[in-house]
Amino acid sequence: MAGLARSIVAAALLLWMTTLGLAADRVVIVLDASGSMWAQIDGKPKLEIARESLRTVLQSVPADKEIGFMAYGHREKGSCEDIELIVPPQAGSAGAVSTAADSLKFLGKTPLTSAVRQAAEALKYTEDKATVILITDGLETCKGDPCALGKELRAAGVDFTVNVVGFGLTADEGKHVACLADNTGGKYIQASDEKALQDALVETIAAAPAPAPEPAPAPPPAAPEKPEFNFMPAVVLADGGDPVTDGNSWEIFKAKSDGTRGEYVATEYGAYKGNLEPGDYTVVARHGEARTEQTGQVYKPLFVLDAGTLIIHPRPSEGADVADGAAVVIAYPGVEMPATYYGDTKVVLPAGDQKVTVRIGQGEVTETIPLTAGKVVDKNIVVGVGRVVANAYYIAGGDKADGSGIGFKVFKAKKKIDGTRQEVAYAYGPDSKFDLPPDDYVLTATVDLAVVEQPFSVKAGEHQDLKIAIDAGVLAITAPGASKIEIFDPKKDINGNRKSLGYAYDEKYQAALPAGDYLVVSQKSDNSSKESTVTITAGERAELTVQ
Repeated sequence: MAGLARSIVAAALLLWMTTLGLAADRVVIVLDASGSMWAQIDGKPKLEIARESLRTVLQSVPADKEIGFMAYGHREKGSCEDIELIVPPQAGSAGAVSTAADSLKFLGKTPLTSAVRQAAEALKYTEDKATVILITDGLETCKGDPCALGKELRAAGVDFTVNVVGFGLTADEGKHVACLADNTGGKYIQASDEKALQDALVETIAAAPAPAPEPAPAPPPAAPEKPEFNFMPAVVLADGGDPVTDGNSWEIFKAKSDGTRGEYVATEYGAYKGNLEPGDYTVVARHGEARTEQTGQVYKPLFVLDAGTLIIHPRPSEGADVADGAAVVIAYPGVEMPATYYGDTKVVLPAGDQKVTVRIGQGEVTETIPLTAGKVVDKNIVVGVGRVVANAYYIAGGDKADGSGIGFKVFKAKKKIDGTRQEVAYAYGPDSKFDLPPDDYVLTATVDLAVVEQPFSVKAGEHQDLKIAIDAGVLAITAPGASKIEIFDPKKDINGNRKSLGYAYDEKYQAALPAGDYLVVSQKSDNSSKESTVTITAGERAELTVQ
């Protein structure tokens, strides 16, 4: 671009051309919010790594870049229709995307093919240049064909590209989604850990198209030697403070005649020195959540952020270790949408009263912390929760339930006026963990068709293992040629009907059941049926064949 010297152009080209091609100006990020994102990498859930990586990378995205955000599997467990465009593609949406990702639940299936199609349609891919960025930790589970979709979108689109980030996929698994990128001219990037994911997101989201440079004009014959750099800005947190040289950024725009921002020029970092074409520029200096801007032609402008540094150590109880998964929400002066951080948090903020809310599990505490420009506040915030780990056992002292179909719900022990209890939290699978404020609770444990309740109490700082005996056994049914297997209560009600307890449209059905007697009915496609009775003993497995 006219106005950048060769040194800036060379640096910009080296960064931009090694990224994933040239990113489109209009992008929809599609995030896998399926239940598999609860799996951990290096002791940290993949969903938290994805949230934190998105938030970090989105801070460096130019404000005029149009970004949308879509997720799937975040509202319903087992649904192939659970796809939602949460943030439509628009300029200045980076903060909204980060907030949307932070609020997601991760529990459903992986309809990635349908999600990419809907993202392309939201971008009007048949009319304008568009890019979809898919971040997935799993393969298609809703019968979609990503390879065929890639060819279809490429044929119908106007310069349409899908870039795929396979988060935690093996090389063999990656082949099943890499074709979606290959067939649209995009790239597949395999990310195995947090650093690799951040690098992949920088390549796919934060890359910006490099403007075409113009040759530098030849210097006049008798002109004096020019200085090496003609623009050397400095930024400080407070008047008289030391210059910030690490972690800060500079956004450079040409200035319009009315003093407002014009054409985007570049984003630079740290102790920046460069050369700009003569003229007025608007320069935005940022560090953390603090920013300030100036417009003019000053050679060595000084930017004063009027900001301080806040360090928060979120702890579940007094003397406990920092909770890495704790959410730290900071509403700083002038912000409309508070920023959320996780675990130990260190951030530069505008001076003033900082409203800090820390959440650990179901516990929450809010404090207002005054922050002075140029100063550092280092503070522990104790939420005051206890840790509960829940497991279900078929009988007391017996086998632990560790298959599918295990769920736990926590309710307040005190009933409301209508006789119901307030639900506090839920989790699935063995070793389900809950961080809860001190109170009396009731835990409901569900293993397939067996459901029991157990009261318990929580004290701050205490860890307890809840071992719930469900007094149940396992029934494995085989019905050759059946189209449906259904389990009933053997006793008929006053109207002569039996209560259905569970069913499966298959020749085989296995479920945990409370100890007792049951009636099993197998039905074939011709509506013929067979019945059989079975007795379930707690802690034992029963196998039944219905011919």
